[in-house]
Amino acid sequence: MDSSDLVELVLEASMVVQAIMILLLFMSLMVWAVAFSKWYQIRTAHRAAQEFMDNYQKTQDLTLFYREDQISKNHGKGLSHIFLEGFKEFLRLKNQGVVEVGDLMAGTQRMMKVAFSKEADKLENRLSVLATIGSSAPYIGLLGTVLGVIHAFQGLGGMENATLAAVAPGISEALIVTAVGLFAAIPAVITYNSLVSRADRLLNEYENFAETFLGTLQRDASLSKK
Repeated sequence: MDSSDLVELVLEASMVVQAIMILLLFMSLMVWAVAFSKWYQIRTAHRAAQEFMDNYQKTQDLTLFYREDQISKNHGKGLSHIFLEGFKEFLRLKNQGVVEVGDLMAGTQRMMKVAFSKEADKLENRLSVLATIGSSAPYIGLLGTVLGVIHAFQGLGGMENATLAAVAPGISEALIVTAVGLFAAIPAVITYNSLVSRADRLLNEYENFAETFLGTLQRDASLSKK
């Protein structure tokens, strides 16, 4: 079957089948749009995290680093957001006269968890679109196929001699919808799994930093109390 035959089958399909094909093509475009945007977002966030960690590990003064990070290009993004919120709360509590290490760590950890949740929401935002398309597109395509087959057999009702040549175009038209559904679903599933894995690895980096940073603050707070 050449491309002209394929286009002819699509154009001769029933309006319902054509509408389903258009829906599936739109879903396919959404998959690629979301996939590229999320890939770029996660890649940018990973680079920002690496840059932040490189600078953080070189610093000897957290207060100075806090001020520098406030004016950095990655201010308020990813690890920078978690660090700034945590250290800001730590300084606020100390300025209020809180000296108990447990109280300082509880308040700092609470604010870092809030910042972490916001960053996780950013990374996971719109990934559900890929999951939804990946799970629903094959069934939508199957629905179009069933409707196409029904339409093909209804057309045979008025024929005296039903032959394979008469029913084949209708069946081919119906199967095209299934192919379009899979064309939308397969990339959606692959990109969803890949992006979720990348996002999880980045969030693990955030969690590891948060634990290390809290340990540093707890040690400093204990030493300053003595």
